[in-house]
Amino acid sequence: MRRFLVNQAKGLVDQTRRHHHKSRLFLSPLSSLSHPVPVSARSPLVSLSRFLSSTSEMAASDHSTSSLPVTLENINPKVLKCEYAVRGEIVNIAQKLQEDLKSNKDAYPFDEIIYCNIGNPQSLGQLPIKFFREVLALCDHTSLLDESETHGLFSTDAIDRAWKILDQIPGRATGAYSHSQGIKGLRDTIAAGIEARDGFPADPNDIFLTDGASPAVHMMMQLLLSSEKDGILCPIPQYPLYSASIGLHGGSLVPYYLDEATGWGLEISDLKKQLEEARSKGITVRALVVINPGNPTGQVLGEENQRDIVNFCKQEGLVLLADEVYQENVYVPDKKFHSFKKVARSLGYGEKDVALVSFQSVSKGYYGECGKRGGYMEVTGFTSDVREQIYKMASVSLCANISGQILASLVMSPPKPGDDSYDSYMAERDGILSSMAKRAKTLEEALNNLEGITCNRAEGAMYLFPRINLPRKAIEAAETAKTAPDAFYCKRLLNATGIVVVPGSGFGQVAGTWHFRCTILPQEDKIPAIVNRLTEFHKSFMDEFHD
Repeated sequence: MRRFLVNQAKGLVDQTRRHHHKSRLFLSPLSSLSHPVPVSARSPLVSLSRFLSSTSEMAASDHSTSSLPVTLENINPKVLKCEYAVRGEIVNIAQKLQEDLKSNKDAYPFDEIIYCNIGNPQSLGQLPIKFFREVLALCDHTSLLDESETHGLFSTDAIDRAWKILDQIPGRATGAYSHSQGIKGLRDTIAAGIEARDGFPADPNDIFLTDGASPAVHMMMQLLLSSEKDGILCPIPQYPLYSASIGLHGGSLVPYYLDEATGWGLEISDLKKQLEEARSKGITVRALVVINPGNPTGQVLGEENQRDIVNFCKQEGLVLLADEVYQENVYVPDKKFHSFKKVARSLGYGEKDVALVSFQSVSKGYYGECGKRGGYMEVTGFTSDVREQIYKMASVSLCANISGQILASLVMSPPKPGDDSYDSYMAERDGILSSMAKRAKTLEEALNNLEGITCNRAEGAMYLFPRINLPRKAIEAAETAKTAPDAFYCKRLLNATGIVVVPGSGFGQVAGTWHFRCTILPQEDKIPAIVNRLTEFHKSFMDEFHD
């Protein structure tokens, strides 16, 4: 990052010398790809000098620490190769802009940074579910349960649930370590929730509670990958967690391409083609990743397609890694979420037929409890000796945090009809999901109205992934700037509007196509302003680079 900032500063000096005498325009001090925007009476060189001073200090710091034992030359090369675009370069620039806005508001044509780069609902104004937070509060501050006033402040079912959960925790201590798979009573509750969802039995001993779904993904990659000769079939576009974890654990990503023309469809013929090609190169493909609903693409798989996928894994001897963290986020009436476990069991496949790992998280859905770091994986179709190794890996981290474990149980067992909280819970849940559907539709329509942009409908998840047909001159400008064309577009968008999106190149895409991922999470009252800013910027951008 420091090297990037110093290079940006050098480029900025040259641009300032060329342009400052022509007009009163300000280039954001954080990117040489900035879009010129008008300022008020504040001098552009004030922010520039402040920025150059900070980069000089960083450069000096780099020089003074050069004798330290850890350098880029001797750290694990897998770390250097690893990338995570969702929090990459553009987000770093946005954070610097946000800091500068506090003291230099007049220098920008926007008054806030709007983070549409990551599925982080509560950071954008979504409120937590009241019942969930009541239970967490009572579990963490147990003395409240002995106070008479508590019955006037908390719902009856939240108090009852807190007592039930505390009785499942040894010593009622939420600050203590738990069993490495997670608290047994909470796993019982989650298994019951899975059974109610799918209509097939679930075993609490198959549940491993984790700090969000990400550690579970890393655990499975660590289990399956031993060298670059081990591969994982992964969708393109994909959530960068998968490419990053495959790279960090030394494996090979074997891409299969979702078909944008058919609404990001998953074709079994492409899976077979990519599998055979990988095998011809000496790669042993261990597993298939499927993200449903899709991230970043927002599609919801049909049940027949899912059957084909399960049969493919059965025939080819692949572990099916099912990322189902957006299972509550389905917005279209003609689609419904079906878990891969339900599909596998409905085909008659049992424990000895298909190896399946399903991931769930408290960060998504209508709950959006990203910071609580709760989630789980359900592991089925593994022999007892392999399961012992998975347990050993879980034990290395001791256990998942207890608040996250409690939330995972609440997500899979929310209030039921007749409970004190049921009506308010359903109003909160349905309000959030219906608003997300409305926001998705509004943004989708706005994007499709822009020149050179096409956007498939958002069937589920929290994102849109529009395709940008960039003019040749824009692509050439990006090449000159030594950046991907969609990253070039996204940086210009940020510096002109304050809107943060992620370039499609960070997720993977068909060669010669360009996209960006945008969340649907800003609150409804923010959406019109986002649409207006995006529309004005895009028109200006296309006018500037028109062929």
